[in-house]
Amino acid sequence: MLESIQHTTAYIKSRTGDFEPEVGIILGTGLGGLVNEIEVEKQLMYANIPDFPISTLEFHSGKLIFGKLAGVKVVAMQGRLHYYEGYTMKQITFPVRVMKMLGIKTLFVSNASGSLNPAFKKGALMVIEDHINLQADNPLLGRNEDELGPRFPDMSQPYRRDLIDKALKIAAANNITCHKGVYVAVTGPNLETKAEYRFLRTIGGDAVGMSTVPEVIVANHMGLPVFAISVLTDEGFNDVLQPVSLEEILKVAHEAEPKMTMILKELIAGK
Repeated sequence: MLESIQHTTAYIKSRTGDFEPEVGIILGTGLGGLVNEIEVEKQLMYANIPDFPISTLEFHSGKLIFGKLAGVKVVAMQGRLHYYEGYTMKQITFPVRVMKMLGIKTLFVSNASGSLNPAFKKGALMVIEDHINLQADNPLLGRNEDELGPRFPDMSQPYRRDLIDKALKIAAANNITCHKGVYVAVTGPNLETKAEYRFLRTIGGDAVGMSTVPEVIVANHMGLPVFAISVLTDEGFNDVLQPVSLEEILKVAHEAEPKMTMILKELIAGK
C-alpha cells in the first residue's frame, strides 16, 4: 500500500507542481457546492489518477480540486467513496493517506446524515464530537505500515475539540442552528428500520450515516487532526418514522449547504 500511495502522490505532484495544500476537505452527499468558494488552480478527475478509486454515485462528481479557500491552500474531494459501493475500507481511505502525503495538516469532513436525537431537526447542522463505529470492516485491518502510523492508534480525541468549539461559536454568531453530537456509522445502503433507529439512539447516537468514520480512523492513524460536520437531512425518530427518498435528502442537503459552507470557510480562514 505504501508504494501505491507514493506512486499516486508523485503523479499528483507532477500535475500540480509546487502546490502544497495545508488543508484537506472531503465533501459529502449533496454538499459539493463548497467547491464554488474555492479559487481553483487545478482539477484532476479521479479516473485519471493512478490507483485512485472512482465514485460510482451519479451525484458525486469524482474530482480532486486544488486551490485557495479563504486564502488557505486546500485540496478538496468533490465526491467521496462508500463501503456500500463495494470498495474495501483501504480503498475508501486511500485518498486521505494521499492527501496527508501531499502535505495537509488538518482534515475537514462533511456528510449528510439522519437525526436520531428528537431535539435535532432536519435541516440543522451537527458538529461531530465522537462516533460509534458499526461498520463491518476497519481500514487498519491487516499488516500495519509503520511508516504511516502505529499498530494501535489512540482514539480518545478523534475530533479536534478546539475546532469544535470554534465551529459552534461561528454558528452562534451567524444564527445557524448547529448541535454537537455523536455520529453512528453503519454500512448502508438501506436506511434503518424503526427498531434499528431505536437501538442506535439507545446506544448513544445523535445521528446516523454511512461514511466519515473510516476516513477519521485513518486520519488519526496518521496523526492528522480532524473536524467533521453533518447536515441532518432526515429524522429517524422511531415513534413517528416517515418514509424518506434520496430526492428529499438531497433537497435538504442543498438547502442547508450554505450554512455548512460558511462555518467551514470561517474555520479554515482562522487556521
